[in-house]
Amino acid sequence: MAQKVSVQIVDDIDGGEATQTVPFALDGVTYEIDLSDDNAGALRDELERYIEASRRIGGRKVKVATGQSTVAGGTAKPTDRERNQQVRAWASANGYAIAERGRIPNEIYEAFDNAESAPAEPAAEEAPKRKRKPRKTS
Repeated sequence: MAQKVSVQIVDDIDGGEATQTVPFALDGVTYEIDLSDDNAGALRDELERYIEASRRIGGRKVKVATGQSTVAGGTAKPTDRERNQQVRAWASANGYAIAERGRIPNEIYEAFDNAESAPAEPAAEEAPKRKRKPRKTS
């Protein structure tokens, strides 16, 4: 027996057919809403004056297929975050002006990598090891 399954994306505002999923964020929360082209345009028109008065902090404009989200699929890997924390700590300790958040300039990455790959200062001579006394046996 054959089955034909159809998924219809519904406009979250008027219940009509949605042609796109529009992501947006406010107060640190990211939202998605399924909208028709008309309602998506109305949302963008409504937000336009706020967008024009604001600062862009990241992201890319993305063309999406019907029903697809424009939200990025991944986030930074923990190893990337750890490295960035190390680079920021090193930069601060070595006199570089660096913000607590945001993009780290390539010059700082290069300086960090050069410092990390440079041979370490020779270790001080080790103190002579003490000889142990024999254990007493009773």
